[in-house]
Amino acid sequence: MTSIDIDIEGIEAVSQRFEDATAQEIIRWTVDHYDHNVALACSFQDCVIIDLAVSVDPDLEVIFLDTGYHFPETLEFVDQVRERYNLNLIITSPGENATEWPCGSEHCCEYRKVEPLGKALKGRAAWLTALKRSDSPVRAHTPIVSWDATRGMVKVNPLANWTDDDISSYITSTGLPEHPLISQGYLSIGCAPTTRPVAPGEHPRAGRWSDTDKTECGLHT
Repeated sequence: MTSIDIDIEGIEAVSQRFEDATAQEIIRWTVDHYDHNVALACSFQDCVIIDLAVSVDPDLEVIFLDTGYHFPETLEFVDQVRERYNLNLIITSPGENATEWPCGSEHCCEYRKVEPLGKALKGRAAWLTALKRSDSPVRAHTPIVSWDATRGMVKVNPLANWTDDDISSYITSTGLPEHPLISQGYLSIGCAPTTRPVAPGEHPRAGRWSDTDKTECGLHT
């Protein structure tokens, strides 16, 4: 069965069925169901989703959105993870209009993230993300499987019901490398000009766009 055979109700039923499934079971279903015509978009804040995904499909395409404003530590971490897993890694570049919109400006994320991701995912039947319901109130009802109407494909969030503690426990128990900025208080890592470390007791995403009312870059909205 292909993506066009599944209606919205069918997708919702699959999503509900996966509430008690492991992340690897969800990834396995996605890869098999869509005949490996799947890609994973990853921010490289950590490599948990990568570790899980490549254990299922070592050749899975992993997409990293290079905005031109990442911390040097993030780029170093990308290289470290790519070498560790011999990743099939695709690194995007900002869109043609990005020059006019520097980091933090109104259309920055549109041209540096949303547009490049759309091009990278073109032709795919489904895409995987590391979204978690615990990330923010906006993401609190994130389904495990949904129809991405904007991109015309299925979107799968294998870690939707994981917590930050689940992520930390997995990293510790498996000995995964950790992004070097985590130990410096950067608990949600985006572009350098718009990301700050968080104070004790603050929500992990409080350090993103902290001087604005912005909470999402547009990839998931």
